[in-house]
Amino acid sequence: MTSASVHPKDRLLATASRLFYAEGIHAVGVERLVSEASVTRATFYRHYPTKDDLVAAYLRTASAQIREAVNAARAGRPPREALAAALSVVGDATCGEDFRGCQFLNAAAEYPDPEDKVRAVIEDHRKWFFEVLREDAAAAGHADPDHAARVLVLLRDGALHGGELDDAETVRETLRRAVEDLLPA
Repeated sequence: MTSASVHPKDRLLATASRLFYAEGIHAVGVERLVSEASVTRATFYRHYPTKDDLVAAYLRTASAQIREAVNAARAGRPPREALAAALSVVGDATCGEDFRGCQFLNAAAEYPDPEDKVRAVIEDHRKWFFEVLREDAAAAGHADPDHAARVLVLLRDGALHGGELDDAETVRETLRRAVEDLLPA
């Protein structure tokens, strides 16, 4: 399939996803987006009334992909194994060739206003992940599943920063061991 056969809205989103993740959201202007996606400014604004609408779409797409991966990893596993599998998705991500940290943490750094529509997408994703972890920790019999989930979200955040700054394999192994330590058999 050639890029010309991809719908302009999809080209914009794919281009934005690639550039925002690699270079940062505010570093990439609308002119560059329309140029690299081979669309007009009018087409851009028809599909995304503001750049922030495109940023929100980028993050919703990333969230959907992560949810799919986490749900697939957890499917059919007992709760303790499901929880470990959810975090292994995070650990594996840190070892990706083009890994540049967490899309949501990166975006949050660029959008400090908690009332911003971009922050709402970030908050939705984080609440979803917390709830997945809380449910699995509760089902695994953890005495305080809310606390366990909060600890695991912090570990996730640290792994996604550390995976870019430190040895990714070590980060992945440390995350795996920390999950095991938090949920003893």
